Amino acid sequence: QVQLVESGGGSVQAGGSLRLSCAASGYIFSSNCMGWFRQAPGKEREEVAAIYTGEGRTFYADSVKGRFTISQDNAKNIIYLQMNSLKPEDTAMYYCAAEGTLYGGVCTRYLYWGRGTQVTVSS
Repeated sequence: QVQLVESGGGSVQAGGSLRLSCAASGYIFSSNCMGWFRQAPGKEREEVAAIYTGEGRTFYADSVKGRFTISQDNAKNIIYLQMNSLKPEDTAMYYCAAEGTLYGGVCTRYLYWGRGTQVTVSS
């Protein structure tokens, strides 16, 4: 059974940094996608970053390009999201997702989800 556990969230001032981690169990990285999503109150869930684990290709939402970096540690089955230059609009619950499919140049159709970690950015 696949389980995803996020950690690393917290409160930070604008311009600060956080690193989120997603530890996967019951899961072996393969040629599929893992991603990070976020959802703020009253807003739709948004995919902010994804990695195609077979090749290490990465994808980013326009809103976070140049500020966020997704990476993987295959040996430890961990996905990271390094978040720099944080803005108040980055405030949201952040979720890890696994077993997405690369299609049409994007990662989609994720099968497994974590419970989320809160990120709050103050001005």
